[in-house]
Amino acid sequence: MASQSSGRVGIALVLVGVVAVVATVGLGAAFAPDIGAATNSDDAQQARTTLVGSQGGGPGLHEDGSVYLLNDTSVSWRVADADSYFDVTKLEDGRIAAGFMHSGYEECGPYESPCTHTGYRIIDPDAEGGAQTVEEWSFPVRSRANSEVHDVEVLDSGEILMTDMDRERVFTVRDGEVTWQWNASSMYDAPADPTKTDWLHINDVDVIGEDRYLVSVRNANQLVIIERGSGVVDVINEDDDGDGKGDPEVMLRQHNPQWLGDGAVLVADSENNRIIELHENDAGDWEIAWSVRSAQGVSFRWPRDADRLPNGNTLITDSANQRIVEVNRTGTVVWSVKTDLIPYEAERLPVGETVGGPQSDAALDDEHESEEIPVLSPLLTGIRASYPLPYWLAEGHLAGVLFGLLSMCAGSGIVVRNRIDW
Repeated sequence: MASQSSGRVGIALVLVGVVAVVATVGLGAAFAPDIGAATNSDDAQQARTTLVGSQGGGPGLHEDGSVYLLNDTSVSWRVADADSYFDVTKLEDGRIAAGFMHSGYEECGPYESPCTHTGYRIIDPDAEGGAQTVEEWSFPVRSRANSEVHDVEVLDSGEILMTDMDRERVFTVRDGEVTWQWNASSMYDAPADPTKTDWLHINDVDVIGEDRYLVSVRNANQLVIIERGSGVVDVINEDDDGDGKGDPEVMLRQHNPQWLGDGAVLVADSENNRIIELHENDAGDWEIAWSVRSAQGVSFRWPRDADRLPNGNTLITDSANQRIVEVNRTGTVVWSVKTDLIPYEAERLPVGETVGGPQSDAALDDEHESEEIPVLSPLLTGIRASYPLPYWLAEGHLAGVLFGLLSMCAGSGIVVRNRIDW
């Protein structure tokens, strides 16, 4: 009798778990707000052309990467020939420069073949409405994860400026040869071998003046300004407590800053799940002057790019929610599109990301406190950074699914043990 009773308990726990998972997922999807539909506004008929670099999907977000062009919300062309694409920039001749990562190379240097390469590609759109990769420069890396070239810029000198997360450096290349580099070890305490750990995750570099570059050092929560020949000349979000990192309340593991002009920078504050505009005060400290955390009733999840457009609006790549949105100064959505996989960066053509742009003149009334839940919030963030999840899945849904899975495991264990005892 005791064995039969425990068996019924086990079956009941399995059923409770199944109901919990199905109800959590089903109700979450059913009541999720709509996102990604073009929004009616005074300028809804304005033509919008947007270039997108898509990291892709799959485990580690390293599958089905692509570069594509949106005509309003429709895809005009797409190149999908790499595991992942990242930053994209339209060049003066109409071609596209893109950072990428791809596996399956035979030329692997010190690593076992086949291996992964990262670097830049040049993509050429054709007159028939298609596009293809016409040029590549790349080098082998130890791992597919956290070793990619996320950003590439073509300089007036003809050099190619890139970030390198594998060796944690910023460098330039001309005719396949490195012509200059800044190593992060000149400023930060380096591990014995940066290629074996995700040390700083340098993910962006922008030209903001002659031989003057703005660099995003993600894992240090800092932006640094580098002058070629002089090194670091300024730090945004300096280390005040000796841990080698900037204040996470100012920005946390950010991406793709845009220099708006002296004393102002727009930042995708990725793991604080917001977009912020920082201004430098008279004391030399940087303060948040404008921020936005949500659009269309959905909080941002791991936003990784924000560009201030010439009209004062802000184009936001909301990566984990798989959408790109354009908001005005008050945070109202004027345009939005749902993407099929995880976008990394978007540029509104014809101007792309500019150096200098309209600055905020008033704080935005969208500064609600972040609702972080211990254990669940970091876990959800980590999963989203490694695999595409439904945009509506929040901490409460994760709790429901985990409860259901634990209940099913516990019930299954009881049933199996009961049968063994028999």
